[in-house]
Amino acid sequence: MINTGDTAWIITATALVLLMTIPALALFYGGLVQAKNILSVLVQCFAVACVASVLWFLCGYSLTFSGTGPWIGDLNELLLQSVERGAVHPGLHIPESVFVMYEMTFAAITPALIIGAYVERIKFSAVLLISSLWLLLVYVPVAHWVWGGGFMAAQGALDFAGGIVVHVTAGVSAVVIAVMLGSRHEFPHGIRPPHAPWMVMVGASLLWVGWFGFNAGSALSAGADAGMALLATHLAAATATLVWMAIEWIKFGKPSLVGAVTGTIAGLASITPASGYVGPLAAVLLGALASGICFVAVLLVKRVWQVDDALDVLGVHGVGGALGSLLLPFLTILPGGVALKLSVGAQFGVQATAVVITAIWSIVMTVAITKLAAWTVGLRVDKESETVGLDFHAHGETGYHVNR
Repeated sequence: MINTGDTAWIITATALVLLMTIPALALFYGGLVQAKNILSVLVQCFAVACVASVLWFLCGYSLTFSGTGPWIGDLNELLLQSVERGAVHPGLHIPESVFVMYEMTFAAITPALIIGAYVERIKFSAVLLISSLWLLLVYVPVAHWVWGGGFMAAQGALDFAGGIVVHVTAGVSAVVIAVMLGSRHEFPHGIRPPHAPWMVMVGASLLWVGWFGFNAGSALSAGADAGMALLATHLAAATATLVWMAIEWIKFGKPSLVGAVTGTIAGLASITPASGYVGPLAAVLLGALASGICFVAVLLVKRVWQVDDALDVLGVHGVGGALGSLLLPFLTILPGGVALKLSVGAQFGVQATAVVITAIWSIVMTVAITKLAAWTVGLRVDKESETVGLDFHAHGETGYHVNR
């Protein structure tokens, strides 16, 4: 039977998750780049969301959620041919169409997160090809392993809203592409600061709001789990923001707006896998840890490894998602947490195995996908085009017209 309350909430959550990609992530990333590249980021986010949606319709949903194979689904839901108007998703009280659409928004935002690693120097054709292949060869298999009844689910891996499926896959793949693509010509000493910090804050604020659909919506019902996930998500984000500001204040003498909202995203990424399983105290502790660890990770990637992960996808999303996934078993013993089927130690082993396998799979497949893109459409624009900016070079437009 369809429950109208559950259905109404998941429809709302679906809209919130789509909001996270367009316009939230687009504005967040767009404000972080130079003015001459803002439109390129916006169109990349927009186009990736559209491509992912169509691929999800064609075969992505079927390969993820149809069938019970340990490694990949089947093609029984090809072209969504069995999604009838009145069909109810098995085990839930919402229409199959709503479940398909909700999961589609996850498929849209995950490859879009990777955009932050390669901004300002990649060909638009490479963005489309890499994102399409990555969705089918990385996101879909991992989503099946964890959420679609695959081998990780059988082992008992827990990932409430995508710490492993979304953030680990995107974060690890992002740094692989950044290495293979090469640094921007000005990196590391000539990179200019974000051209519009206010836009970054607006995008982050929309991400924060949209994340309620991401995490609380993953309960797939309008009940206690959704309510606790909502509360945990907000507390982790707020705590992480304050801790990141404090770190900058101590280290640099001034807390920056861009730093503050980066802390927000770190907190949101870290609480994502644990949000439905832990209580308020755990969320605050995880948010605080996420800011400290992600802050160090960002510095490590750019200053020590000298990798031009332009907008810190690995340091914030990858590390944050892995951190929340690994600490999840220990946090459930705090007030408000759920009872685990396995012991804390055994659950940690399962979580660690899932994170490691996901990271390795993401690396191997992303290397292959990126090499294929390099051999076919090419990866990056030439130096002159990079200097002019991708807005004009790739799209024939400019983001700002100044009247003199």
